[in-house]
Amino acid sequence: MNNKVKLEQVNIHFGRTHAVRDISMTFPENSVTAIIGPSGCGKSTLLRSMNRMHDLVASARVTGKILVDDGDIYEKGVDPVAIRRRVGMVFQKPNPFPAMSIYDNVIAGYKLNGRLPREEADELVESCLKRVALWDEVKDRLKSNAMMLSGGQQQRLCIARTIAVKPEVILMDEPASALDPISTLKIEELIEELKERYTIIIVTHNMQQAARVSDYTAFLYMGDLVECGETKKIFTTPEEKRTEDYITGRFG
Repeated sequence: MNNKVKLEQVNIHFGRTHAVRDISMTFPENSVTAIIGPSGCGKSTLLRSMNRMHDLVASARVTGKILVDDGDIYEKGVDPVAIRRRVGMVFQKPNPFPAMSIYDNVIAGYKLNGRLPREEADELVESCLKRVALWDEVKDRLKSNAMMLSGGQQQRLCIARTIAVKPEVILMDEPASALDPISTLKIEELIEELKERYTIIIVTHNMQQAARVSDYTAFLYMGDLVECGETKKIFTTPEEKRTEDYITGRFG
């Protein structure tokens, strides 16, 4: 299996705080990798480095290499906006654009980057909403404000907005932690379907969720990568005692 994303000795600092320490790992194409670990261990910090979100934080400094298809996304001259189109992001709290309709939320990436012919826009909205299993629930109210949707529907809409610009990688930062159990199940089923087209990297606090949705798991602790490998092995026969202690609930 090809590796879509590769990290080489990645370190992330915020001022004097060394948040992520010397991490090297790979993320196979068309798979789901879960990043687990206790609060404050650097999971979200590492995730956000993969589409250059830390560029927006003055005190942040990322060193090492982050490769997408063997191209370093931090190389001089690389446009971070172009990287964010290739590497999409879904946040913990659903964040549809509040002043936009359901329809306009899906095509928001195109509205910011030039016009899209109406027929193409209609087809794109329908196909993306179908892919996130939202079309049947909203097809008769596409012009309604997106904030009228439930939390679970809003999160699926945000995923539709992410895939509309045709990314190659989707980063998900605890995408179901603010949702009810039924909405969580729908998001997990969606992740399973999406990996056929995309490489997915998900941060989660939920051990059961990591075991259910991921093919690979990486365990971070205090900014260090303790262990990574196939999810089944990490959850049944981990090599590191710290991994076993965290997964079995002895700490974290």
